[in-house]
Amino acid sequence: MKRTLQLLSIILCNCLPALCPAQQPAAIKPAPAFTAQQLLALPTGDWPTNGGNLYNQRYSPLTAINRDNVGQLKGVWRTHLNGSGLETKYSGEAQPLVHDGVIYISTGADDVFALSVETGAILWDYRANLDPNLTTVCCGWTNRGVALGDGKVFIGQLDAKLVALDQRTGKPVWITQTERWQEGYTITSAPLYYDGMVITGFAGAEYGIRGQVQAYDADDGSLLWTFYTIPGPGEPGHETWSQENEVWNNGGATVWQTPAVDPELGLVYFSTANPGPDYNGSVRPGDNLYSSSIVAIDAKTGQYRWHYQQVHHDIWDYDSSNPVILFDVKIGRKLRKAIVEVGKTGWAYILDRTNGKPLLGIKERRVPQELRQATAATQPYPIGDPIVPHSVDIPPLGFELINEGRIFTPFYGPQGVIVNPSLYGGANWPPSSYDPVKQVLYVCASDIPGKYIGGDRDFEIPPDGVNYTGGATGFADLPRMGIFAAVDMTTNKLVWRNRWRDHCYSGSVTTAGGVLFVGRNDGRLLALNTDNGMPLWEFQTGAGLNAPASVFEYKGEQYVVALSAGNVLINSAHGDSVWLFGLKGAIDQAAPADTPLAGLDLPALQRVGAADLAQGERIFQQTCQPCHGADGQGGHGGGAPLNKGADLATLRRAVTSGKNAMPAFGNALTGQQIMDVSSYVLESLTNFPLPPGEGQGEGNKK
Repeated sequence: MKRTLQLLSIILCNCLPALCPAQQPAAIKPAPAFTAQQLLALPTGDWPTNGGNLYNQRYSPLTAINRDNVGQLKGVWRTHLNGSGLETKYSGEAQPLVHDGVIYISTGADDVFALSVETGAILWDYRANLDPNLTTVCCGWTNRGVALGDGKVFIGQLDAKLVALDQRTGKPVWITQTERWQEGYTITSAPLYYDGMVITGFAGAEYGIRGQVQAYDADDGSLLWTFYTIPGPGEPGHETWSQENEVWNNGGATVWQTPAVDPELGLVYFSTANPGPDYNGSVRPGDNLYSSSIVAIDAKTGQYRWHYQQVHHDIWDYDSSNPVILFDVKIGRKLRKAIVEVGKTGWAYILDRTNGKPLLGIKERRVPQELRQATAATQPYPIGDPIVPHSVDIPPLGFELINEGRIFTPFYGPQGVIVNPSLYGGANWPPSSYDPVKQVLYVCASDIPGKYIGGDRDFEIPPDGVNYTGGATGFADLPRMGIFAAVDMTTNKLVWRNRWRDHCYSGSVTTAGGVLFVGRNDGRLLALNTDNGMPLWEFQTGAGLNAPASVFEYKGEQYVVALSAGNVLINSAHGDSVWLFGLKGAIDQAAPADTPLAGLDLPALQRVGAADLAQGERIFQQTCQPCHGADGQGGHGGGAPLNKGADLATLRRAVTSGKNAMPAFGNALTGQQIMDVSSYVLESLTNFPLPPGEGQGEGNKK
């Protein structure tokens, strides 16, 4: 019996290391106030910043794991994060940081965990306790990681708080309310620690905010400078907005990702989102600077230095959400300081980072016009290969193609127009990686034609915190496919390109061992050959792997660490696991979708009372709105419009069991919650009345 208990203890400590606190190290060693050179170096023993280094290259020079032995990788440990981020509204997109034997990871709930590299034990955790009634989240409740420096862990939250945690204990050192989430401001990106500052962008264009990047003092959280991505009156670029209204003050151009820094030039670089309202260009004639642009500002003051606009007067949601990458490249016989960003357009925009001028050439070409949308006469076309298709060869059922569905095809009014790419891109937020030796960029992208509706000259600016898209977007009834590609940065030509059967929605990390790691929606972590994209290894993690992995060395062994937590926009299985992989690992693959959502009974086994429409509205905003939009006409996830006739029973069945591309929520929502949200959709979005007696629950707004 004693031996049995000992064996059970060993098994539990290997599979559930959080249950074994005795294995925790005695103390966490605080990170230093990193110098620029420390953060500029290629990461080896640690992964100290979101992009691996200040250049955002996501490249590891380690070679112990390579093409010859990557097939031997197994799990060293798997740690569940105590259910954080498991609900359907959350997405797990964070890249782990590593310092001196400790891993730091955030979840979609903005909770932060410190894990022991040796055992996987949870050393401490910080709970954000976000307001459950937070209603200004665009695209699922998510967080893309933390920053580290000077003994603190920094996280930006969906409630627009910037928080510094004591690296040793996880206790807050300071909390700064940067902006009000009620006005639409949220933080989804990982902040950047640099030169004693914490630099962060803001999301919220879909709710009519004016984009900005801010720097805070890492010691006390005080504001140091602010750069507005929409220039105000009297500032260069303001003339590219309408002078007859105040739309510029709600013009979007938000920043979805962690900036990059060139310490020698003293510049901070980032790219911006589309202008707002998203699909209604009629009220914002002009190029709408600095939206859909790459921007450089002074690191010490936040003052403007240069910009390059990738899409003029964007009406397609072609924002530049992929993180910028800095690199030095030999073009001809000259070594040039370069920056690249891959847009939703599916092109790589390669610029001289000293001045923002194209390095390989970008041509302005005339594009089709729609005067009612005030479309730009020309658009930039980079010289080189597009990563994704820019047209639709055969019309989808029920649609007539205009201009062969080509990129930049305009639209106006309620009739949907098919355009390729869609708002998914091209490349979206999942970070690209760059090999500085091969001078090759690796890009996760998608081939998904979009359907666009919008344009209204009588559009009025809504109150703070109200949806501000000015139209709707969805997708044609066509397969959603992923593309993973390698692009030569000396020529902007494809090295290789592979098509995936599903949407590519995970960032990558590449190594000097000739191996690239990237996640899949079905839960697999893949290792690809960097020379040709051929698969070398795969491992099922149990939930959608929609976050980039990190690579590091600890006590002479190379490891790969990744968050497996799923994604609401992609409908991948949810989980709460961090996996550590190594050549000496002994844990085999998990089963797909192996993490149950705790505490929920099957709807068929539950007694259901009258509908609570107020609760139904909250569930819709947090779970359904990312795909179906605030008004049910379509959102960023491409959900079907909800304004068609339906009855309550049909809606409840669709929510419970799924329909077409919509996943089943029967194991994610209770029967009462399904009744509440179905009733809300029927009553408020389809304009069909509830059956008598169905909508009399407590909290009913009607």
